[in-house]
Amino acid sequence: MSGTRRRPPGSTDVARLAGVSQKTVSRVMNAEPYVSDEIRERVLAAARELGYRRNTAARALNLGRFHRIGVVSLGSALYGPASQLIELERRTRAIGYAFSVVNTLEGDDGGVVRAVESLLEQGVDGIVLSEPIDVGQELRIEPGVPVLSLGPLPGLAGPDVIINSPSNVDAGREATLHLLGLGHATVWHVAGPGRWWASRDRVRGWRAALAAAGAPEPPMLEGDWTPASGYAAGRVLAADPEVTAVFVANDDMAIGVLRALAEAGRAVPGQVSVIGMDDIPAAAYLSPPLTTIRQDFAASVAQGLALLVERIEGRPGASAPGLPTTHLVKRQSTRPPKEKT
Repeated sequence: MSGTRRRPPGSTDVARLAGVSQKTVSRVMNAEPYVSDEIRERVLAAARELGYRRNTAARALNLGRFHRIGVVSLGSALYGPASQLIELERRTRAIGYAFSVVNTLEGDDGGVVRAVESLLEQGVDGIVLSEPIDVGQELRIEPGVPVLSLGPLPGLAGPDVIINSPSNVDAGREATLHLLGLGHATVWHVAGPGRWWASRDRVRGWRAALAAAGAPEPPMLEGDWTPASGYAAGRVLAADPEVTAVFVANDDMAIGVLRALAEAGRAVPGQVSVIGMDDIPAAAYLSPPLTTIRQDFAASVAQGLALLVERIEGRPGASAPGLPTTHLVKRQSTRPPKEKT
């Protein structure tokens, strides 16, 4: 790929295509009076054809770059998305770029495209999609700037798209293999919401580990990332005497599972081993301390941003090889199963 990027269209380009003066383009874009409807529509049509955006294109032409990265993020207080957003801002500012964020809402299928348009109006050199859910439609994005997705988003299409997602499949596999390696015959799974890519990938990792070990696949339970949903799933698991090992898709749900097992008199890890995912700050202080899979948000964000900045600055291929971004943290909630008498 060439290191030279085409400049965004300017008002002079719009004027040339519409056959009017640059002053007329300025009047139309600023909604000033004394412009006929026919001329106004001709200018707006030319702007749409060229992909011109008012103000931001002019600034880009004058300054070369905005030195700003925009982020589209699901507005969520959940540990994973919130931690990733904090790390994105910290890392972006550390490498000398300004930071802009637009939050979307779960269930708003058109929110991502509108958020991208909002960032482009503000003026950005690149966009990060930190959108963890299936938006239910193909994302055809042609913003004229590089786009980094920190998740799989299989429907994402467009030029200059970079995919750099954490390996949730590997995380699910590692958690399951840890329990199988302790001697458990199989592993039950409390998954996150099916619309979340991370949840789907962790399920894939769980299933792959069971299949590779020749272990039977128990029925999967699904929660919504909250302790309450983990508690509801835990009550179901506690009632099944065959359950000896559980992989829970995040630590918050694991808290609920631990509570349900304790209430039912199923000792952890004496009778049931439990492993979570995230390594939230409270995980080390639960009773028992929770074995979990830690996500290294700093590493995954640094890797992704390095790829994006290389594309922005026209120097692809300079970033270091990726490092593992998940790690098993062994604590006291897992152990070999009790021998049957």
